[in-house]
Amino acid sequence: MGNCFGAKLSDSKPSSTYPSFSARPSSTDTSKNYSNGLGYPATSSSIGHSHFSAAASDDTCLNGEILPIPNLKIYSFSDLKLSTKNFKSDSVLGIGGFGTVYKGWVDEKTLAPTKAGSGMIVAIKKLNSESTQGFEEWQSEVNFLGRLSHPNLVKLLGYCREDKELLLVYEFMPKGSLENHLFRRGAVIEPLSWDLRLKIAIGAARGLAFLHSSEKKVIYRDFKASNILLDGNYNAKISDFGLAKLGPSGSNSHVTTRVMGTYGYAAPEYVETGHLYVKSDVYGFGVVLLEMLTGLRALDTKRPNGHQKLVDWVKPMLSNKRKLKSIMDARMEGQYSSQASMLAAQITLKCLEGDPKNRPSMREVTDVLEQIEAIKEKPNESRSKSEHSSSHRHRQSPRSRQSPRQINDHGFSSARSGKNMR
Repeated sequence: MGNCFGAKLSDSKPSSTYPSFSARPSSTDTSKNYSNGLGYPATSSSIGHSHFSAAASDDTCLNGEILPIPNLKIYSFSDLKLSTKNFKSDSVLGIGGFGTVYKGWVDEKTLAPTKAGSGMIVAIKKLNSESTQGFEEWQSEVNFLGRLSHPNLVKLLGYCREDKELLLVYEFMPKGSLENHLFRRGAVIEPLSWDLRLKIAIGAARGLAFLHSSEKKVIYRDFKASNILLDGNYNAKISDFGLAKLGPSGSNSHVTTRVMGTYGYAAPEYVETGHLYVKSDVYGFGVVLLEMLTGLRALDTKRPNGHQKLVDWVKPMLSNKRKLKSIMDARMEGQYSSQASMLAAQITLKCLEGDPKNRPSMREVTDVLEQIEAIKEKPNESRSKSEHSSSHRHRQSPRSRQSPRQINDHGFSSARSGKNMR
């Protein structure tokens, strides 16, 4: 979850497999109070009252469901203590700035807590009970993910609210985050291939398209690589809905809200004015596409001046075929055709348009990415055609094959970058 701009900038802490979040204890009673099946009074800001509905569509990328009220299992704190071996350190999946994510176990059919090693693995977020921020974000997570069901959104299975304890129970995503696969180096993390990156991009695009398709559109507001989680087959699922917001109503083109999110990903019109458009999400998607093409972080203060913000540095190169080749992640070398990379660069450029009106919809982005995926020509095939046509003009001995380039960090380290806007 992101944080608002107003306070001091600080380097974000290393992210866990599941994004971090913050909590603000509520003064209302604990989960003993039930309204609409949930432990909240039925006010306009309460869980179960987000007032959005699905727009009619047969499009496969919008193949999801919006429930009238959240349909979640309510856990007691003792339930989740049992599930996580009393939150022991060897159950930790990751630690974020505002909480810890634990591996837990539940019954596969009933979702009842079970002892470790029995049943189905889940991810349990436990908010830092001493934090004074973020109760609304926790509530938003339950409100949105509790009602939204789509193959490319992480499933929220249940929650716990007991005294100051706030927890969320999710499906377990064994491959972790896209961020880890793009930027972490080591024997454990294998570089993502071109095909896998494209598959992940398409899945995430479908998830955003579904959010934007509801009658009152859902603006995600914090789209970034760390919020895209991967299942065992590298299917992408968007997680962390703490900053999600309902879109404009009536003839309004935007909503005005406090600026929150993550530096490097937030759309310029939102940062500058607080005006949040549905297509502000499209800009964030473009930034992630750029990270996937280059293998570089959206923001890295260890890069030289002028190169620290990836969009400012690389965007001018996307329309030039020769320059594009020089910035593509070398770990994908030989895996894509020039046609595919140019199309990917072009849709990235469109997503990064300064004026939100000029950006494509996420359905249009999905269509383009699927067209790129359908390109069957491999780079060696196009190269062999070119070499064959020129062989009649140039009689010379073939050049020795160049060895693959080293991992392309463009001379810079892959230090943690994305600063939260606090």
